[in-house]
Amino acid sequence: MSSQIVAGKTIHEWKRDHPLIERLMSLEPVWWCNPMYDRYEAAAPGLPLSAADIADAEARLNRFAPLIAGLFPETGDNRGMIESPLVEIPRMRQKLETVYGQAMEGSLLAKCDSRLPISGSIKARGGIYEVLKHAESLALEHRRITLADDYAILAEDEFRSLFSGYGIAVGSTGNLGLSIGIMGARLGFRVVVHMSADAKQWKKDLLAERGVTVIEYESDYSNAVAAGRKQAEADPRMHFIDDENSTDLFLGYAVAALRLKRQLSEMRIPVDGDHPLFVYLPCGVGGGPGGITFGLKTVFKDHVHCWFAEPVHSPCMLLGLITQRHDRIRVQDFGIDNRTAADGLAVGTPSGFVGRTLNRLISGVYTVPDEELFLLLYLLADSENLAAEPSAAAGLAGPIRLFSEADGRRYLKTHGLHSKMARAVHLVWVTGGSMAPSAVMAQDREEGFKILRKRGNSG
Repeated sequence: MSSQIVAGKTIHEWKRDHPLIERLMSLEPVWWCNPMYDRYEAAAPGLPLSAADIADAEARLNRFAPLIAGLFPETGDNRGMIESPLVEIPRMRQKLETVYGQAMEGSLLAKCDSRLPISGSIKARGGIYEVLKHAESLALEHRRITLADDYAILAEDEFRSLFSGYGIAVGSTGNLGLSIGIMGARLGFRVVVHMSADAKQWKKDLLAERGVTVIEYESDYSNAVAAGRKQAEADPRMHFIDDENSTDLFLGYAVAALRLKRQLSEMRIPVDGDHPLFVYLPCGVGGGPGGITFGLKTVFKDHVHCWFAEPVHSPCMLLGLITQRHDRIRVQDFGIDNRTAADGLAVGTPSGFVGRTLNRLISGVYTVPDEELFLLLYLLADSENLAAEPSAAAGLAGPIRLFSEADGRRYLKTHGLHSKMARAVHLVWVTGGSMAPSAVMAQDREEGFKILRKRGNSG
């Protein structure tokens, strides 16, 4: 295999130039600090999007709030805003310190996208936003609405009839398909979700119950995306939502930063030069964590430090960043199998758009074994009564690893953060889980408890 050519080099040459790749190929958990990380003001001029684009996306979501409140009563208390709680998790912090034998400085919070209404995961941000934007574009094009109208009228039969003449296609490992399928079908669109073999059966079943066409593939995520793209290309009335390259998805995720800023302010938690914010984001193809990172850097600039978390079996974003080949490489090229219990993160090829856009804004990436994902979701449920699926638990390893890894401690020292960590905030983005059947969640927690017992640590 060492002589195989991957993106212009042999595997041997890649390992020689980037020794960390050897550890990735051995499925070791790693912590990588981005050598290209730069100050926001230096990187911002090269970005293809701006704060104005995020503001435009938020304004669009506000226009749709009356419609969402009417269609989904669970959003009524929040007047149609699709948003999740921000909570302190001090008992989880104690569990982490005990189980890992590592002290950490600063407070620990969870952004509970697992409790986002409608589809119960981070994908309810970008996926639903792009469906809404597409619906708005069609309604405007057919002169059925103006921007000044009350968008609650889009629930009426004339709009369902209009949208039923159009389709939406997407390739997904699970959660993106859920968000697009649930919202798209509710508005009246013909929705087709191309799902990879990694997707959990309950997600496929739920979509079918909502009237969504699910096409299953034995192969991985990238092939499902390619099939969705091909279908849309053959049908001029079919809109393809491109998880790998969509700026609409990206901006839908980015709006989260504006909401988070308000939540932190309400909790009287400062983010500034003396109070750094560290955010840990599970990463699959990169769209969700990428959009949120873009938003956070736009809002908090150099005071926020964003880390992506990937399974050891699917470190696609990390390989893309290390090699700087982004979407020109696959984990399979390096003998990594892309088979993980973290179905939402089971991606072999990263988004080239995200990798190139955020090349200088991502602080780093770390990888987590599947076994540890189950342990972490158990600890979270046991300590805080918060549910998370395996992929959503990946961020929970970050705060402890920042302090336990030599490269993490070096990052703090290099950026003058070491003396500020007692005042730091560590925010773990819990990206999904609340829609999983109770039996599935119980089985996952039991698996985590077995792993804890095997370690000989009661937590």
